[in-house]
Amino acid sequence: MRRQLSPPDLGFEVDPHDESSLFKWFLASFLFGNRISQAIAAETWRVIVEVHGHDTPRKLGACSHARLVRMLGEGGYRRYDESTATRLSLMCRTLIADYDGRIGRIAETAGGREEFERRLLAFKGVGPVTLGIFMREAGVGLFPQG
Repeated sequence: MRRQLSPPDLGFEVDPHDESSLFKWFLASFLFGNRISQAIAAETWRVIVEVHGHDTPRKLGACSHARLVRMLGEGGYRRYDESTATRLSLMCRTLIADYDGRIGRIAETAGGREEFERRLLAFKGVGPVTLGIFMREAGVGLFPQG
């Protein structure tokens, strides 16, 4: 089994008290959770976050569908780019509308890890694989008691 990429591979650390790092890892987990190679997902993340600076739900959510598709393509994400763009936009809009654009707010209002995970799974395009990737790095910090 090959090693799974982690936040340091992308040039940052996940800090449960830092919204920027939580969103960056959520976005990376979303991309890694799709049926696409890790290398393409990582490059797509780099294009979105580092090249274009869309590193918050508000910045990414403000992108048009066509712009999202172009950024996904720039990262090599050609398969499912239209549907992924739609899900990314919806993810950002939902995060902003329901949780003030903050992953930490989901944790604050969830009352525990199980409810937090259930709320993440409610985002369209977030399934068990994406959830597992995200929680592998962020879960311990957000929920130290397990």
